[in-house]
Amino acid sequence: MLSLKRQEAYRHRYAEETPGWRPATHVYRDRIAAHLTGGTRVLDLGCGRGGVVEQFPNTLDRWVGIDPDLRSLQEHRLSAFRRLCGKAERLPFPAASFDLVCCSWVLEHLPDPARALREVARVLAPGGRFVFLTPNRRHPLLWLNRFLSRTQGRLVKRLYGRSTADTFPALYRANTPDRLRALLVDAGLEVVGLDLVEDPTYLAFTEGLYRLSCLLERSFPPTLRIHIVGEAIRRPSSSRPGTAPAPHR
Repeated sequence: MLSLKRQEAYRHRYAEETPGWRPATHVYRDRIAAHLTGGTRVLDLGCGRGGVVEQFPNTLDRWVGIDPDLRSLQEHRLSAFRRLCGKAERLPFPAASFDLVCCSWVLEHLPDPARALREVARVLAPGGRFVFLTPNRRHPLLWLNRFLSRTQGRLVKRLYGRSTADTFPALYRANTPDRLRALLVDAGLEVVGLDLVEDPTYLAFTEGLYRLSCLLERSFPPTLRIHIVGEAIRRPSSSRPGTAPAPHR
């Protein structure tokens, strides 16, 4: 079994062996941090039980989280974190409510990513940023994941020791760089960054498999790297920024 702790140890090792490489979660975190200036209003889309917000405790009063899974919201690791139950395709906020919207491991699950991204653009103030982290469906491991979709929950529990309650169906309807660019542009957002980041640790069940995964990852072209970290901006317009984030009544 590949525990999260062991997987992170392999990531640390890969970083030492690969100059310039950083885990996709670090790239994602740093893109968010670059825009967390004084007064930045942040929406954590698909916040789950925790995540990147835990790395910015001093800004917690400016964050709001939303997730469709009530159990995850009830079990969130930050009790003071404001959170609502709702879907990305119908966000319960007025237009221009946020300066930054972020989401990790969310886009791959959405049945209607086009509608969700239009909602992201709507709730962003002019000049606001959307930062996201999601898998690249072109990676061979994602091909296997789609093939075994019916047994995904059981496999994740057995191979990685993670609860089936944290495993949701993955649809991958937005999950290539080209598809993401098209959807973002159609939503009224301008792409300002799209990083593809390799990660050989998902099959590192043994030392030999880790080494084999490293060789495979380094042989893949950039377009096949497993993680996509992106950033888009809602360009300033005549729209007037909204007030502090609040649910619709």
